[in-house]
Amino acid sequence: MLNIDQFELYSVAVITLLAVISPGPDFAMVSKTSLLKGRQEGILCAFGISAAISVHLAYTLLGLGVVFANNIWVINTLRYLGAMYLIWLGISALWPDIKAIVFDSQSRKTSELSKNKVSLQNKVTRHNSAFWSGFACNALNPKTMLFIVSLFSQVISADTSLLMELGYGAYIALAHFLWFALVACLLTSASIQQKVMIFKIWIERVTGLLMASLGLRLLIDLPLNTNTQ
Repeated sequence: MLNIDQFELYSVAVITLLAVISPGPDFAMVSKTSLLKGRQEGILCAFGISAAISVHLAYTLLGLGVVFANNIWVINTLRYLGAMYLIWLGISALWPDIKAIVFDSQSRKTSELSKNKVSLQNKVTRHNSAFWSGFACNALNPKTMLFIVSLFSQVISADTSLLMELGYGAYIALAHFLWFALVACLLTSASIQQKVMIFKIWIERVTGLLMASLGLRLLIDLPLNTNTQ
């Protein structure tokens, strides 16, 4: 019979919900995927985010989470990787406009012909791309790392059993999936999708700029974070 600390249980439940619904890179990723690729891809992206929780949970339960959190270079490395990933996502979203500027109209016609040849391949790889985009976004998110490390080191007691800790981890992963799956469903409702089809190009441009800007902001703030321990 598990000895459950009721205060600890409620604290984990409430803190997790507040952390999950707070805006961040995960929310931006699910929103972009859902609006531009549809509900199924948005839910797969949410599943990828949920699956990435296991990465943070694994090193935290192994005792490496506190070590990582106490070494500023580990957090900054994760921030660099996360920032570069966001910048890459932003550039990828803006790539059609970049190609339109760099290449002339003839090369664009050629690329349009070749686009039909790879359309089938894109349909096959699209689902995997949505999952792994969500997975990478959360795995490289220092906010999630610090949240889980802080939760397990400050809120969850050292006397809590491993089975209970795994239960907390499963709850955190499930909360992430349910919330972002709900976001994906809301953003792909019929009324919203009708408007998305009209402004699809501009939505991709805006989300691309936002992700690239967020990544650049993280890079700019890094030197200031390095000096503070």
